[in-house]
Amino acid sequence: MTEHILNSLFKNLKTRKNFDTNKSYTAKLLGNPNLLAKKIGEESSELIIDIVNNNKTGIINESSDLLYHLLVCWLSSGVEPDEIWEELSKRTLMSGIEEKKSRILENE
Repeated sequence: MTEHILNSLFKNLKTRKNFDTNKSYTAKLLGNPNLLAKKIGEESSELIIDIVNNNKTGIINESSDLLYHLLVCWLSSGVEPDEIWEELSKRTLMSGIEEKKSRILENE
């Protein structure tokens, strides 16, 4: 089976963790949590604008940017993609409404 592109990208990003921050944008983001958070916010906002404008090309581009920054966030936080896939897999066993209710009940 072919490795999922996000897993492959995550492995590639791991190799850049200790690169020179002047030569690697990934290393720069990993060394600056405030910049990483800002970029995730920016990419999210840009995606929202493209959703509202029904801009398919923009949605593809901004989704790609957001996924990249999310992968860097996971790397920065010690989260492995398989942990995300496992959580998503659990959520497929119930409807979105049921899943939201269960999280609300857990937080009470």
